[in-house]
Amino acid sequence: MKVFFDTEFTGLHQNTTLISIGCVAEDGRTFYAELTDYDKCQVDDWIKKNVISNLVIHHERDYYYKVTDIEEIYKSNSYGIGSRLSVWLQQFDKVEMWSDCLSYDWVLFCQLFGHAFNIPNNVYYIPFDICTVFKLKGIDPDVSREDFAGAKDWNVEHKHNALHDAKVIKACYERLMNM
Repeated sequence: MKVFFDTEFTGLHQNTTLISIGCVAEDGRTFYAELTDYDKCQVDDWIKKNVISNLVIHHERDYYYKVTDIEEIYKSNSYGIGSRLSVWLQQFDKVEMWSDCLSYDWVLFCQLFGHAFNIPNNVYYIPFDICTVFKLKGIDPDVSREDFAGAKDWNVEHKHNALHDAKVIKACYERLMNM
């Protein structure tokens, strides 16, 4: 099962901390989580305007909501989210993780489980990214993901919401594979 994921975090630097993660499986099942223990001192005005404003849960308490049989939303600390994500991933026999530009996404994903050697056994240890696929298909990897995916009619003000962005990544992958 391919799982497309995106993370939002406190900045493009070595000690960044995870704010949220969104995952969407090939079959449409979704996982979305917001973390309560990200480093708020690292949040600048851009992060406040573009990421924090697109969070779904506006309180700091632990939270779980099963929207539908295929959509789950959580809020907790890193340990709680890592545990919930591990359970969610166990519903699949084998998992490939796909992201956009996965340099930060993969490291933050692995940190939810303590480190890379602790990721769930059914998750393939090598991640994949659509930036490389864009390049291999002769498309500028800096292309607007929403435009390429045909997601212009989607709620664009939710860009930089991890679940929204994971859905866009999935749509881009599907279009790329049909080229």
